[in-house]
Amino acid sequence: MFLYTKNFDEQKAKAMEGLRQALAEGKVDGDIIPLLDKINSLENYFTTSSCSGRISVMEMPHFGDKVNSGWLGKWHREVSVGEVFEAIGRHERGQLWFLVRSPILHVGTRTMDDAVRLLNLAIGLGFKYSNIKSVSHRKLLVEIRSTERMDVPLGSDGELWVDGEYIERIVTIANSQVRRFKGKLKKLEEEIEKLRD
Repeated sequence: MFLYTKNFDEQKAKAMEGLRQALAEGKVDGDIIPLLDKINSLENYFTTSSCSGRISVMEMPHFGDKVNSGWLGKWHREVSVGEVFEAIGRHERGQLWFLVRSPILHVGTRTMDDAVRLLNLAIGLGFKYSNIKSVSHRKLLVEIRSTERMDVPLGSDGELWVDGEYIERIVTIANSQVRRFKGKLKKLEEEIEKLRD
C-alpha cells in the first residue's frame, strides 16, 4: 500500500485554504458546497477543484479554442429557452455553440486504497467516466466525472443555422441532463459517508 501521509496533510491544508478563499470570493457553485464539505471532512480525502455541471452558450474562433472563447451565457442549473435566446442574441463573430458539461470533481486521497474506494463508489453511482487521474510519490488524484454532455453548433459570424423550435428541443434535452447529473451529485453527497474510517 502506498502511503503519502506527509505530503497529503500539507496538500490538504493548502487546498482547504484555497477553497476558503474561493468561497469568500463566490467562485464555488453553491449547490456543490455541501458535498465538498462532506468530502473534506473525511480524514483521507480533500477536494482540489469542482464544478457542479453546466449549460452554456459560447462564442469561439474555432471549436476547442478555449483561450480565445467567450461565455455568452453560463448556468449551473436548468435554463429557460428565453435565457438561451438572450445569450444567442449577443453572438457577433466566430462559431456559436450550445454546450452541456457534467459535474467534475478532483479529489486528493491519502492512499491508493482510498483512491480505489472513492472511484468504485463514484462509478457505482453513475459517474462512469471517473478515473485515477494522477499517481505519483507526491500525489494521488481521483477525477469524478459523469457521462452527460452536449456539443451543438448553432451558427457562425452572427448567422443562426437553426430555428427556434430546434433550440427549444435542445434546451429540453439539456435540462433533462442537468436533472440527471444533479441527482447523481445528491446521491454522492448521501453516500460519501461510507468512506469514513
